Amino acid sequence: MMKLWFPVLILMAIIVSSCGSSSGNSGGVAASSSPTSGNASATASLESTATAEAGAASNTGTITYQSENGPVEVPANPQRVIVLSSFAGNVLSLGVNLVGVDSWSKMNPNFEDKLKNVEAVSDEDLEKIIELKPDLIIGLDNVKNVDKLKQIAPTVVFTYAKVDYLTQHLEIGKLLNKEKEAQAWVDDFKKRMEKAGEEIRAKIGDKSVSVIENDAKQFYVFGDHWGRGTEILYQGMKLNMPQKVKDAVAKDGWYALSQEVMPEYMGDYVIFSRSSAMDNAFQQTETYKNIPAVKNNQVYEVDARAFYFNDALTLDYQLDFITRNLLGK
Repeated sequence: MMKLWFPVLILMAIIVSSCGSSSGNSGGVAASSSPTSGNASATASLESTATAEAGAASNTGTITYQSENGPVEVPANPQRVIVLSSFAGNVLSLGVNLVGVDSWSKMNPNFEDKLKNVEAVSDEDLEKIIELKPDLIIGLDNVKNVDKLKQIAPTVVFTYAKVDYLTQHLEIGKLLNKEKEAQAWVDDFKKRMEKAGEEIRAKIGDKSVSVIENDAKQFYVFGDHWGRGTEILYQGMKLNMPQKVKDAVAKDGWYALSQEVMPEYMGDYVIFSRSSAMDNAFQQTETYKNIPAVKNNQVYEVDARAFYFNDALTLDYQLDFITRNLLGK
């Protein structure tokens, strides 16, 4: 069976070859502006370090994870994980070390302390990823350069919403050889969510709840599986979504709105995932102030950066925010 880290050497050879070539092959990595590009000494040093890390990783053993695309041999005890999209909170909640994350996770205020010494990387930062010497890479199925990433370290990608949000955490647990810990969190979370849901339904009855977000140009409403607390509100707590929202999001799971029609999609209660970097002058208009949910002080604002995802840490934060605000605790 091929050693987990042997492909690192292959990719390094590709980079050295590309840097030394004058053919101008646009498909290679030669155009990178990394300080190691074209520097044979730095590349040789990196190659040597990667070999040493590979030897250390092999001592921990491996397991076979059954991914969407077939079995993948991964470390049984991963020590240097890179997450390229949305799963940083799952990995953190299971106590596994991260060395690189996507920029959205990096700017999440809830993760700030935990990711202080973790690099922000993208699926195009191949040389930076190599320098971080990952033993496992995790992402969504839309990441670029998957074949090249697989040469650096075992790489597993997931299709968003192919499984429900709690099953997704269990899958991350299986991948990290932490299935028992993941299952324990899921069981506890479901109990807490169902209890809070019962209390909220007893208070608000059949009143509706909307989740709205804004960016520089428009607003968005979300269905029941698009992060931002939607899984908790609609799937877990069984709260009512306004019919107009339900119809609008039926196709894509979300729907873009103009400021003019936004009031039509606001329920009796509104979770407003708000970006402070955007122009929020609309909140001072009479149209906005006369929306029933606004007049009744039933619009609850939250920092959008902390609310995007549906990983374990973010779900804990969302559950606490929803419970405190809808119950007035």
